[in-house]
Amino acid sequence: MSQEWRSRFASRRDMFLIGGGLALGGLTARLAELQLFRGAEFAELAEENRIRLDPAPPHRGIVYDRRGETLATNKRNFYVTLTPELVGDGQKRKWTVEQLVRVISRADRQPLDEGQRTFWESRMRRIEQEAGRQAGFVEILVADDLTWEDYARVSVLAPELPGVNAKVGELRAYPFGDAFAHTVGYAARANDADIQRLIDDALIDANAPAESPAGKRIGSALRRLYKHPQMRLGKLGVEAFAERQLRGEVGQERVLVNANGRVIDRLPSDDVAGRPGADLVLSLDAELQRAAIERFGAEAGSCVVIDIPSGDIVAMVSTPAFDPNKFVSGISSADYSELLNNERKPLYHKAYEGTYPPGSTFKMVVGAAAMESGKATPEDRVYCSGRVWFGNRFFHCWRPEGHGSVNLHTALQKSCDVYFYEMARRIGVDAIADAARKFGLGHLYDIGITGGAVGVVPDTEWKRRVRNEAWFDGETLSVGIGQGYMSTTPFQLAVMAARIAAGSAAADPRLILSGARVESQQTAELRDISEDTMQRIRAGMYAVTSEAGGTALRAGELDPKGELPAPFTRARLAGKTGTAQVRYISVQERARGVIANSDLEWRLRDHALFVAFAPTDNPRYACAVVVDHGGSGSQVASPVARDILAMTLKLHPAGKAAFQPNGDLADAGGPTPTRSAGASGVTPT
Repeated sequence: MSQEWRSRFASRRDMFLIGGGLALGGLTARLAELQLFRGAEFAELAEENRIRLDPAPPHRGIVYDRRGETLATNKRNFYVTLTPELVGDGQKRKWTVEQLVRVISRADRQPLDEGQRTFWESRMRRIEQEAGRQAGFVEILVADDLTWEDYARVSVLAPELPGVNAKVGELRAYPFGDAFAHTVGYAARANDADIQRLIDDALIDANAPAESPAGKRIGSALRRLYKHPQMRLGKLGVEAFAERQLRGEVGQERVLVNANGRVIDRLPSDDVAGRPGADLVLSLDAELQRAAIERFGAEAGSCVVIDIPSGDIVAMVSTPAFDPNKFVSGISSADYSELLNNERKPLYHKAYEGTYPPGSTFKMVVGAAAMESGKATPEDRVYCSGRVWFGNRFFHCWRPEGHGSVNLHTALQKSCDVYFYEMARRIGVDAIADAARKFGLGHLYDIGITGGAVGVVPDTEWKRRVRNEAWFDGETLSVGIGQGYMSTTPFQLAVMAARIAAGSAAADPRLILSGARVESQQTAELRDISEDTMQRIRAGMYAVTSEAGGTALRAGELDPKGELPAPFTRARLAGKTGTAQVRYISVQERARGVIANSDLEWRLRDHALFVAFAPTDNPRYACAVVVDHGGSGSQVASPVARDILAMTLKLHPAGKAAFQPNGDLADAGGPTPTRSAGASGVTPT
């Protein structure tokens, strides 16, 4: 019995020894793998848990005008943050922010006004929201763009307020204030909707589902980046269009963290630093832009000036405007409400996306279409008695007593409505629409900014598609004088003027000279319009400003004292007035006398328009001016355009080499072409 027991014990002992040996061998092999073969890998993983790479916003690119004037730059930013877990609970956090508000706003000397109270109440709500949805050790921006005095006072107070830090960084700044607000735009803090849009775009680019590990990493990285107090996102204009180029390449900063992810120290990060954004050079001229704004004075309106040979936009004014600096750190609700409710629409880019009936400035297009149709000749005469009967009503001329017998030249000179009613009736709306597109209307020009409008170039197909209705002949007459469904932007009118001046030699407009690429415009070519027709249209515009009976006779002289530099000495302009009707004038009102614009509310007055090019004998610049509710194009808009074109010739912005950020100069405008009057100039008659 004992022998059998000993035999069983030996067998079990051997089994345990073998099993133990195998387990020990496995552990030894595993330890060898971890220590000897994969030690470096796990050391790297451990280091990654200890050292975190946080996003580091790069230096945002600078925006310059064509002469090197700074339109958008970066300035030193004094800002204050708080760390929720170091500050304490909600009540303690509220008390801390109140102390900061008291110091920053000097509320101990003067109580906060209503606007300041609203601003800080909104800021407090945002701080509470951010504190509730992110880790307690993540810093939250309290205020930025502080003065040095505010920063110094907060720095002195900071030791008494745990979790509060006063820091120095960069902030976007716009030296010219509202002068370039709509075109250059502004960069501001990204809101939650902005960040989600950026994440969605990045996930599409990476072809990564949002819930995948890669998708979560992308989302987390972008949220951290755009929550950084230094990070700004282009929201409008060039700042938004060229966001990727201006932003540059985002870098990283090494930070030492504990097991909970709290930052313990910051480590050298030069090898993972980002790359500054690209600098942009625009075709605009800051001096001309400011002069144009000053010329508008208190009037609301817009102006676009284009260098004809290159297509460079040397001025693009929309006035009144807003100060983009107020948006960089978050505009107060009171200030924003004031802008939003202003009847002169300072937030609206009138030059690029404002749509207006072109009025009589459209008559050159109708005249060209009529001549090219073969249904009229330049010598054909139409008798204007002040009105014409068509369908079941009268269509009136702007001059009640009429213009008598007129042809193309005198109809343009005197802006006779009856003549263009007749031309429109002869050729039909489809021929007019085709000509309008050839002159650059009805097209959204992608010049490198946000927004823009197409306007409406109506034809039979358009009305059938948009309104599901047939076209009526009476509507053609309204289009013939630039009214009815017809609408354009001031920018398009400037393009039209440039095409009239240069014919097929006119270049497509451009705004960005370097730093970002804009796709080809793909506009309709100015084709199938004879040079004889173009020359007659130009001669009619010359007659408007330079021949007795012209509707803008006093606007033709740009250099009465011979002070402009060569080759513009004694230059004249050729142009066309326009008045866009805003309200309906009833038969009863016409019978008792049409109410004068000056007797109407501002919002009911007609828009005043003027398009022009200069010099008349060798066109270099084209211009369009719209004065919102200004009344008469001849009395209000033409003097503004005359003075702006005179300043343009004086400065001649496109005649000099354009600025390049690297210090070199490149000729963006090219040499001034020499054209004979028969090619694209105007021969005075």
